[in-house]
Amino acid sequence: MDGNRRFAEKEGIESSTGHRYGKQKLEEVMDWVLDLDIPYLTVYALSTENVTSRTGAELEVLFDLYVEGLRELLENERIYSNRVQVRIAGHKELLPPRVLTAIEAAETGTADHDGCVFTICLAYGSREEILKAVRSIAEDHAAGEISLEQIDQASISDRLYTAGLPDPDLIIRTSGEERISNFLLWQAAYSELYFTDVFWPSFSKADFYTAIESYQHRRRRFGG
Repeated sequence: MDGNRRFAEKEGIESSTGHRYGKQKLEEVMDWVLDLDIPYLTVYALSTENVTSRTGAELEVLFDLYVEGLRELLENERIYSNRVQVRIAGHKELLPPRVLTAIEAAETGTADHDGCVFTICLAYGSREEILKAVRSIAEDHAAGEISLEQIDQASISDRLYTAGLPDPDLIIRTSGEERISNFLLWQAAYSELYFTDVFWPSFSKADFYTAIESYQHRRRRFGG
């Protein structure tokens, strides 16, 4: 979900207001996803690089928006009528206590839902995710709990933040950047990629449908 700050600059508004528009856009996209019965939605909200590179003031604004958004999810009737399960993926130790409390409430409050799985990547970095998975395997091997012959792709997938989720079919990136930026590197091995110049707050339902239509016309070979 890229382009909140550039959207704000273009519109001559504060960056914090741009982030708020971005939050509102995600609420709209969630409705579009539910309308189409899409079973999984994963969004990249905050990278580990963002945590270290952005100013304290901007991060505090973002953290407040995450708390607000997670609380609103628990008050959203569609979350319950569609039985949406909320998951948070990332290095949660980097997040402040108020965000962790909101995460716990959202995950616990929707844990028994069996509809769309809505995953929010917060303080997420795919290289670190893979590194943690490799370290976990190494520890299990050193303890004699897994042999070299037993280490396979599933061993890594099962230790990622996204364990239990299918690999993404389609990855959409807004704002004109054409790169993955440390997002789901392992999981995106055969994902279809779609890039648009539209800033995230300006991302429309027509843009969303265009991305899906582009995906529907592609032939997926999975290396075959």
